[in-house]
Amino acid sequence: MRRIVVVGASAAGLAAAETLRREGYEGTLTLVGDEPLAPYDRPPLSKQLLAAEWEPGRLALRAPDDLTALGLDLRLGVAAAGLRLADRTVELADGSEVPYDGLIVATGVRPRRLPGEGAHVLRTLDDALTLRERLTPGRHLVVVGAGFLGAEAAAVAWRLGARVTLIEPAPVPLAHAVGTEVGAVLTRAHLERGVDLRCGVTVTEVTDDGVRLADGELIEADEVLVAIGSLPNTEWLDGSGLALGDGIICDEYCEAARKVYAAGDVARWHNPLFGTSMRVEHRTNAAEQGMAAARNLLRPDARRPFAPVPYFWSDQYDMKIQAYGFLRGHDEVAVVDGDLAERRFVALYRTGDRVSGALAVGMPPKAIRLWRQAVATAAVWRETVRAELSETEA
Repeated sequence: MRRIVVVGASAAGLAAAETLRREGYEGTLTLVGDEPLAPYDRPPLSKQLLAAEWEPGRLALRAPDDLTALGLDLRLGVAAAGLRLADRTVELADGSEVPYDGLIVATGVRPRRLPGEGAHVLRTLDDALTLRERLTPGRHLVVVGAGFLGAEAAAVAWRLGARVTLIEPAPVPLAHAVGTEVGAVLTRAHLERGVDLRCGVTVTEVTDDGVRLADGELIEADEVLVAIGSLPNTEWLDGSGLALGDGIICDEYCEAARKVYAAGDVARWHNPLFGTSMRVEHRTNAAEQGMAAARNLLRPDARRPFAPVPYFWSDQYDMKIQAYGFLRGHDEVAVVDGDLAERRFVALYRTGDRVSGALAVGMPPKAIRLWRQAVATAAVWRETVRAELSETEA
């Protein structure tokens, strides 16, 4: 291969580009990004940057000299508009075309929105800076969606002195991801700080004055943040011949078509460790998958399945939340260390008869790292949990 194109100047795209160079690829390497900025880190947008603890310069993933050293054909501020598989050509929004011998797609996701105008979303640097300017003491912020992003933003807004209403259609925050028991712990954290948390409530539209609920009630607000999930950026691939369905459909090697791989938030691949298709929107996975896709593209005779134990973290108020594994669709949760009431605990998740995940709140990193191996080896639930609880009781 003499021409490789990476579409998406993201954490996954940058990791792919760096891996290609590190593994010895010396040909033309084009990196395409729809934002005019060099690759930057997104997790701090809802935390340190929104809280004005960091300024934009700290978000850069690499120093300018390090990017220059990669020898990239850098195309920033221009989105990909189409893909012709037969011609091995990426079409850009400015009308130009970029041929390739190998392609890695890392175009990420975009926020879901509600009907109506004027709501904030939180995906780009500009989004975060715009919201930050409005979060002054006494302002009323309504956050729609109590997932990780919405809960983090609510916690920051509260700390900045804003009045916060947090609206979630599920019975407790993050019920779909962490379960009702852990969700109840997060509920108390919001309520103890005076956040107006409304669960089991659906917002139908954003209005000039706030948000409209399904029962017709209007909740007035100075600012509205919509954090109801994301959609993978695949529209530019419609009609390309790639299989699409809540992301780019890939095999266990992250390959979507011959010489075409996907990585990061946009990739839906078969994870053989869990035996299921998944799409993971977490920072660690983006970097790891970008590296895996690059290696598999570059060395097709030595490909390895991408079978990670997903990892994510979240900072909310004084709580550090960390998790390993695939928690969605779990059958049972068991606390194996600490106490839910004290918001210091480690919980294991069961899917079928195996340990599928581990989550910690308010615990040191080593407390949950101990359980990563149980997830990685699909440890038998009954043996693992029984042994741990017996040791704890003793």
